[in-house]
Amino acid sequence: MRNNARIDRRTALKGLGVSLALPFMESMGFASAVKGKMAKPPVRLGFMYMPHGVIMDQFWPASPESFLTTPPPALESLRPVLDQCLLMKGISGVPISPFNGAPHALELSTWLTAQLPDADRRSEINIAISADQIAANYVGALTSLPSLELATMPQTHKENQEGLNEGYYSHCSYRSPTQALPAETNPRSVLNRLFGKSDKPGQSLQADPLDRQMLDLVIGGAKDLRRKLPQMDQHKLDEYLDSVRAVERRIAAIEYRQKEAAMEKAGMASSKRKASDSPPIEIKIPVGDKRSEYMQVMCDLNVLAFQTDTTRVSTYIGSTPNGVSYPELGFNDTHHSQTHHNNEAVKSGKVAAITAFNISQFAYMVKKMASLKEGDGTLLDNCIMMWGSGLEDGNKHSRENLPFIIAGKGGGTINTGKFLPNIKGNQGDLLTTLLACAGVPLDRPIGIATKQISEMKVGI
Repeated sequence: MRNNARIDRRTALKGLGVSLALPFMESMGFASAVKGKMAKPPVRLGFMYMPHGVIMDQFWPASPESFLTTPPPALESLRPVLDQCLLMKGISGVPISPFNGAPHALELSTWLTAQLPDADRRSEINIAISADQIAANYVGALTSLPSLELATMPQTHKENQEGLNEGYYSHCSYRSPTQALPAETNPRSVLNRLFGKSDKPGQSLQADPLDRQMLDLVIGGAKDLRRKLPQMDQHKLDEYLDSVRAVERRIAAIEYRQKEAAMEKAGMASSKRKASDSPPIEIKIPVGDKRSEYMQVMCDLNVLAFQTDTTRVSTYIGSTPNGVSYPELGFNDTHHSQTHHNNEAVKSGKVAAITAFNISQFAYMVKKMASLKEGDGTLLDNCIMMWGSGLEDGNKHSRENLPFIIAGKGGGTINTGKFLPNIKGNQGDLLTTLLACAGVPLDRPIGIATKQISEMKVGI
């Protein structure tokens, strides 16, 4: 494309005060592009968490050779993109002494910090800046949002282990050693935040949701822009706008079902609701509803945030170490309780089913990324997505061999399509290496790190 035909990366569709970020297109350039040259798409970093560890023989491949051809049951949902994934066995967690009685407070809080809290200030938040926020400090100025923190549900667990602050149970992101970042659990709020519609003073989101008529006007404005784009970018713009609409429809469908149920419970006829009404209620996780729908909406929003370059760093706490159950899987036993039923839960397959369910949500997200073209490759090619847990075995609370899945090529820096069974490293080593692969300079290793893991890098 001719240089004088290029459109600015920050071009947005606008209508009556509403703007909508656009996906990266060939006729755009990213921030800090070299004049006269098309900038390489940036690397995005995403982290998705599940508590309580895994059933090891259901998670690890039988051999490096079988990784791509016969993956273990827990990884079956990732089969279409295993060539874009990396597994490494041998990553140890942070030793938790002197907090041996607080495994659940520390499995999440140390996951991205690779460091223990301050033992002399247990009742306060005092740990370390997390890896995601180290990255956000470096790349955040180039995007609308420095980082995005998501969760499936709020943390309600109350347990005073070793006198540690309750915030350690529910946060994995720390902007500073003393400032934990809360995660957003409401997809509607995330959607409004991504697309720049903020609340008016004194007015809640449920009273002022994203107006579909405004979205219609914005999408209508795409027609003028579309005529100026080459054919490849026209297809990409169409695909992106369709995905925006799809997310909006899915959120509306969940809200609609909840409002219908509330109206019926109150004895009101559901016909009183007009199809054009904006749903006024806040999204919450309803008892008995499908958690996968909420998780997939959050995953879609994460994909959109990366696709539009609205942010380059995200965390998603898919589940928390409290009394979470999975009735969608056919049983109401809580995740935590099942990990302590010794061999009975293993025999019943419930823990394995919960693990496979959570990994399938991660697989949903990375497969969508792999389907979206960006630059000379796909969105996933330019991402580093990490799924993992802060425990190895939920029954024993062991941390010697933490489960991690890395998806995405990191802009060509990650050596994917492999299972490396004999890695010697720790949680800090892994995080330090991931940030280095993302191009984030570090003045010191993260947490307990002592080195970078060279085996996971391309060309080494």
